[in-house]
Order: sequence, then structure tokens, then C-alpha cells
Amino acid sequence: MARAQIAARTLRTDRWWLPPLTTFAGLLLISIYAAFRTFQGDFYWVDQYHYLTPMYSPCLSEECVPAASHFGQPLPALPGFLTPPVVIIPFLLGFRITCYYYRKAYYRAAWASPPACAVAEPHAKYTGETRFPLIAQNLHRYFFYAASILLCVNIYDTVLAFGTGLGLGNLILLVNVSLLAAYTLSCHSCRHIAGGRLKHFSKHPVRYWMWTQVSKLNNRHMQLAWASLIFVCLTDLYVALVASETISDLRFIN
Repeated sequence: MARAQIAARTLRTDRWWLPPLTTFAGLLLISIYAAFRTFQGDFYWVDQYHYLTPMYSPCLSEECVPAASHFGQPLPALPGFLTPPVVIIPFLLGFRITCYYYRKAYYRAAWASPPACAVAEPHAKYTGETRFPLIAQNLHRYFFYAASILLCVNIYDTVLAFGTGLGLGNLILLVNVSLLAAYTLSCHSCRHIAGGRLKHFSKHPVRYWMWTQVSKLNNRHMQLAWASLIFVCLTDLYVALVASETISDLRFIN
């Protein structure tokens, strides 16, 4: 049976364009903020309370504040306008960009491929992820490994900050690493590592249990992707405001 020929781009009568537009606006605003803070190169460390923004962690080059370099300064001072975050951003950005959820988000919002379900896309042909640059999406698992290491660094920073007492900044850092951990563990690659390529779950009860737990998080992967991304920016903003003495940290225990 021949497929019905429909002249209209879509027969949908709802506001199908609103979700991709909202997604595009959200990703654009976050990208602008992240770019500004990356190249600002300041207000990332609160020496009094040992708050280090996740956007600058780990701080590995010689222009870092020495106290903020928890793992030393193995890299020389970066040339020109480059700042410490450019060392870690390729890994964090790579993890997010190649994420299965984010692929769907920006494919629809930025490339209209397709813009929504049951809406024709404007592209004449489709090659999938078989050619450069989209073939690099297959590197997602390796970016997951790198992001997991950076997550451990963020957790270390958060624990270290508790050594100065307890303030609102400590709680914000704690919520931030919790959301980052949940997002990272909910990753499809993590789910595959936990239980993929097993023919008999009954013979691997530990991995099966891990797979079921990760699968529960995976059901909320989209929500965790957005929550963790937004909260990283909020955490960075709070640290920047305290570091610049725009606001004071609310202390509970000194």
C-alpha cells in the first residue's frame, strides 16, 4: 500500500513548536552564561570557606589561586585569553553533547531534525550519525569515563569545604554534586556498563541489581540532565557572588 501523500508539513494543531523553542532558549542562555564565566577567569574561589566552583574544578594551571589547586598546578600558565576551565570543558561538554537525551534536545531545537513528532523536517536527506562530525557521538562512553573522574573531583571539593564549618554554600555544593552524580549514573552508557552484554541475569545477581538501580535513574534522565545543568550554573553563580563580596555566605556552624 502506497504511503498517503500529505502536502502540509504537519497535521498537528497543537503548539508543537513550543518545546523545541523553549529548549533552544534554555540551552542558549546557559551557553552564554557558561562562556562568560569561563573567560572571566575570576571569582571562582572563596578562600575563607574553601568554596570552589565546579566550573573551575580541578584548577590545574599556574594562574589558578594556589589554595584552589587541590591537585597541584601541573600545567603552565595558559596563553592569551585562555583560562583554567578550558582544560576540563572539552570533557564536560563532550559528555553532555554526546548524551542521548541532549542529542534529541538539540537535534530538534537547533537543527529541526525533526522539530517534533509528526512534523516534517526541512532537510532533504538523512545520514544519521555515520559521518563527521556526528560520528563522534560514538565517543560518549569515553566521555562518561572522563566525567566520572571529574565528578569524583567535585565530590572531593565539596567534602573539603566542610572543613571550615557549615554554610549555605556547603549545602549548595552538596546538592550540586548529588545532582551531578544522579545524572552521571543515569547515563545510558552507565546502564550498559552495569548490565549490558549479559545473557543471563540470574548468573550475575550483583550486576543485575546495579542495572536495575541505574535503570530507575535512567527513567528520569531528561529531568536529571536539566536539573544538574541548571544547578551547576546556580552553584557557580553563588560562589561567584560570595567570592566577589557581592553577598555574604549564610553560616550555620563556624
